[in-house]
Amino acid sequence: MDAPREPDRPDADAARDDRWTLDGAARKPVPELVGDKVVELVRTGELRPGNRLPSEPELARLFGVARSSVRTGLQRLQARGLIEVSRGQGWFVADEPRPGASDGLLEPMTAGDFDVLEVLETRIALEGQAAALAAVRATPGQRDRIAKLSRAHQEIPFADRDALLEADEEFHAAIADASGNAHLKAMLTTVVPLIAAWRRDSYRSPELHDQAGIDHNQIVVQIRRGDEVGARLTMTSHLMALYKRVQRERGVAPRGRPAEVSFFVDVRDRPDWSEEP
Repeated sequence: MDAPREPDRPDADAARDDRWTLDGAARKPVPELVGDKVVELVRTGELRPGNRLPSEPELARLFGVARSSVRTGLQRLQARGLIEVSRGQGWFVADEPRPGASDGLLEPMTAGDFDVLEVLETRIALEGQAAALAAVRATPGQRDRIAKLSRAHQEIPFADRDALLEADEEFHAAIADASGNAHLKAMLTTVVPLIAAWRRDSYRSPELHDQAGIDHNQIVVQIRRGDEVGARLTMTSHLMALYKRVQRERGVAPRGRPAEVSFFVDVRDRPDWSEEP
């Protein structure tokens, strides 16, 4: 990406006009309203290719919404190729944004009112595979980054929900990146934001925070060992714990027999994703 151009003082402009005001009349989820407003600013030229958006906390202030809603809205735009993120620098308008180019394909995945359990079932399938691939494909640098993100997540106070959500998503995104499968990574960018708001609200106690830290550590261990079966199972177990909690809170299974995870692995079922003959 070329050297970014700064937006034309969005903070000052926001005080003079309503371009950062969300459409309160639209009956849509808040993250979708955030995304619509950013798309509008790109289409009208207020935000140009390479421009850096205000920080997430500043966008939350400008829009008058929670930071988690801002992040979810931005992630959905990232999946559409409209904006991109640079770790440590923030969000940028893509050099060649194509608002609407792939909306027809992505809308069924990003705009639907999906049940949390449905999304978790999808995440379990995708992220179990991502962890397995990462175990045999991750570079030493990628393994170190995954481990550092796991530690960073544990060090965040459990009361700081926005920071916990961001750290958790970074950890899972790093594993997807280490899978070496660009399509799998792209699919996850459309799935994870769907339950970001719910995930943020799920941080209710230090015990839950501690358990997530233990799970993340176990995933790191399996990836570092190069054990694709162990990585798949620990990731699946981690996400299944969330799935089970939703079921307990509701008191009933969504339909039929609830999903389970088996820890039995037959030696003949061991996948080999390495490229060695």
